Amino acid sequence: MGLAVVRSIGSSRRLESETDFKAFEQELVDQYALAQAGAGLTDRHISADRGTIFEFLRYISAPVWTAGPEDADRYLAYLRKDRRQAATTVHGKALTIAQFFDFLMTRYQGDVHTLAGHVLVQPIDDFNRPARSKYASPRVPPSEQDVETLFSRWRDWLPEARKYLPAARDYLAASLWRRAGLRINETAMLDIRDWRPDYGELGKLHVRHGKGARGRGPKTRLVPAIDSVGPLLTWWLADVRHQFGDDYLDPDAPLLPSERRDPGTGRCRRVQPNALRTGLADAVRRWLPDWQGRLTPHGLRHFCASSLYGRGVDLKAIQDLLGHEWLSTTTGYIHVHDDHIERAWKSANQRVAARLNRQGR
Repeated sequence: MGLAVVRSIGSSRRLESETDFKAFEQELVDQYALAQAGAGLTDRHISADRGTIFEFLRYISAPVWTAGPEDADRYLAYLRKDRRQAATTVHGKALTIAQFFDFLMTRYQGDVHTLAGHVLVQPIDDFNRPARSKYASPRVPPSEQDVETLFSRWRDWLPEARKYLPAARDYLAASLWRRAGLRINETAMLDIRDWRPDYGELGKLHVRHGKGARGRGPKTRLVPAIDSVGPLLTWWLADVRHQFGDDYLDPDAPLLPSERRDPGTGRCRRVQPNALRTGLADAVRRWLPDWQGRLTPHGLRHFCASSLYGRGVDLKAIQDLLGHEWLSTTTGYIHVHDDHIERAWKSANQRVAARLNRQGR
């Protein structure tokens, strides 16, 4: 995304016409984009924020420096009731507007008052700020038994699949979500060279396109091949991948290819996330119909976190595996049984009793 060249807002001038006021408002938005670029945010993130800011300004039909909480009240209600946007979308747009006004008030409050005669206020306050939507609708995954039923039946069906290659590919992708907690986009962007069986005791996947915090671009991490991920990848590379095309020896070729070919090179294209999402949806419809329309790739990521936690893996290890910046994010992925407090209390007492017994000998 190209950023406009803007003049210094603090330069000596007067705003005399409607065109001058519009240009001043545009400069404020451009300065915010420049600050975001300086902070390392991606072009895509900056562009999305600009779209939200301009959407808000079009809705209130007034200069940015006149906006107040009552304008945000109407805008957020409009997004929910008229546009019927998801709670996560409304929350994200409110956060964007709040951060934009924090920027204006910190850097340009004096300039705005001098040039436009208004004092900026924060339109997103404690009364209209949307609650964090993830707490309202947790993505509780299926049980261990349900997931094992789904994958065992899926695995047994593969030799009978009419299109074996894409079926095997979709099964592998879903297994990575279930066992190692990868995101769907991270999975689609893996190359053959990203599987490093020589790293560590189990081998590791080099995730080069992890989700960065607050739009700051890809965040890389090494994901250990726990929970039988190594044997799955060995099966894939030894028995399946070469059947897609002769690029299987190219380390830069996609690990999970599409059936389609690049017309320029004749080589396999990279599979798109929607194809993997559809593969999981079809498998759930066949072998776990009670979860049809509810179990998603991200739901399997939640299952991975919950399953590991239930087996005694500590939260910090799960945080590193999933690539979360904050431990509080990881805790939102953990869904435990109703008796987990009782079991934890019993286990703690057993450890204390064992320690006292050893000391008394």
